[in-house]
Amino acid sequence: MLDLPLTFLQRPAAPGTPRPWLLVLLHDVASNEHDLLQQVTAFPERFYLLSLRAPHRMGPGSHAWFDFAIPPGGSPVIDLEQEAQSRALVVQSIVAAGLRLGITPEHVVVAGFGQGGIMALSLLLGRPELMRAAIVWHGRLLPDVLPDMLDLQAERSAFQGHQLWVSHGTHDAVVPAVHAQSIRRQLENTPIRTTFREFAVGHELRVGEVAATVSWVEGLATLQPSF
Repeated sequence: MLDLPLTFLQRPAAPGTPRPWLLVLLHDVASNEHDLLQQVTAFPERFYLLSLRAPHRMGPGSHAWFDFAIPPGGSPVIDLEQEAQSRALVVQSIVAAGLRLGITPEHVVVAGFGQGGIMALSLLLGRPELMRAAIVWHGRLLPDVLPDMLDLQAERSAFQGHQLWVSHGTHDAVVPAVHAQSIRRQLENTPIRTTFREFAVGHELRVGEVAATVSWVEGLATLQPSF
């Protein structure tokens, strides 16, 4: 039985699965742990799905990884302390789940949508030793918390063999697609192998985008890690 610092839902891997993978799911702001788990049932049964609830309660069934405000005509301003606390709790949850389930980092993928995608990217860049890859659906890079992580030249070896999936909606009015395009540009000279896709959708995760992500993950599972 898992004992984690965050509330969670789970879909265990199929019984008898040799060397299962762990997919950690991080939901969007104003959502909860039920959301993504219901949308990613197409992921192979070799994956143990672990959906975490963000720690900051906004209302009934509504949670956030961090609070933020958008001043008139300005960029979002986030609560840096809350973001750091949430990131630490997710790290603790990944480590605890991996130990309990016997799943090593080369078989761990962290996926998030919206604010959860922001967290997934921050975790890949900040703690690459914990995972093989990250999936960012309709998210962005937080320059507020990652100024040192954008210059990866001194730590290139830490990112060898890591992969990143970034997908976005061309009609996303909540997180404009320019933010996803910026992720690709800012990481193109790093060892992280980034796959970028755009879909003709808004701020939502639809079947076609999930199916494309699953195909990418299936390919990832056939490759030997190089870290």
